[in-house]
Amino acid sequence: MKYSNILLLCLFVGISSFGQTKANTKDKYLKQKLPSTTPEIFAPNLISKKGEYEFGSVFNKNATEFFYGVNVNGKEEIRYSKLQGNKWSSPQTILSHNNYGFNDPFLSPDEQRLYFISQKTLVGHDKKDDYDIWYVNRTANGWSEPINAGTNINSESSEYYISFTKDGTMYFSSNKKENNFNIYTSKDINGRFQEAIQLSNAINTAAYEADVFIDPDEKYIIFCSKRKEGFGQGDLYISFKKADGTWSTSVNMGDRINTKGHELCPFVSSDGNYLFYTSNQDIYWVSTKILDSYKN
Repeated sequence: MKYSNILLLCLFVGISSFGQTKANTKDKYLKQKLPSTTPEIFAPNLISKKGEYEFGSVFNKNATEFFYGVNVNGKEEIRYSKLQGNKWSSPQTILSHNNYGFNDPFLSPDEQRLYFISQKTLVGHDKKDDYDIWYVNRTANGWSEPINAGTNINSESSEYYISFTKDGTMYFSSNKKENNFNIYTSKDINGRFQEAIQLSNAINTAAYEADVFIDPDEKYIIFCSKRKEGFGQGDLYISFKKADGTWSTSVNMGDRINTKGHELCPFVSSDGNYLFYTSNQDIYWVSTKILDSYKN
């Protein structure tokens, strides 16, 4: 069964140059005016739209392809836009199903896989209660059918949101222990993810921790947490890697980022210049110069 006709057609267009397209700076990032250290809604009325809940966004390395999650009336799907020449294609739905949703897209380091989460059952096309991490491979004919990331990643509980270091180590969240979401990491050795390890209490607490972005060089980590000192429903926190290899105690990113609403789904562009995140059901972006203010 094909998961979406657009999945094979839209993504096949220009597939030989996928992840390799070069572009003028002014054409990248959907030709949006670049932000300062004050967060701004990303691509209003094009990506961030009224009546939709946008989240889980990711650009390829060259900032010429854009994947993001959308929730419309409870249906979760993944959309895609690509720079073709000097014009961006209209966002198209590339992963959608009537029985279950697709969410939290993220590219592998080599951009040959698109990872995401879904409530799809392992066999058939039913919807189960928990989310697993899945991926599709890029092939000569488009994308493969969804492949489950395996039992070293997934459990009988939910796994959320994916990001990677340069060497392919996956960071993600799961509530497999005591029904409490915490952040885990799993190394990729010879193409196989190893048993996931829970991060230290510098990151994980008795509260909710999820939606993790790891800097590809593991210099810092940004994630969503719901803690008593927070500003709203969920806030973004940041921690930096110390000289001894441990993580600094995570700190709330404050009211420059967080609001009375819900901040989640952080992603930093591959050039290291822009932080994207969801706030109050829209995607925002801001210059990563703001991150310097959180260093001890």
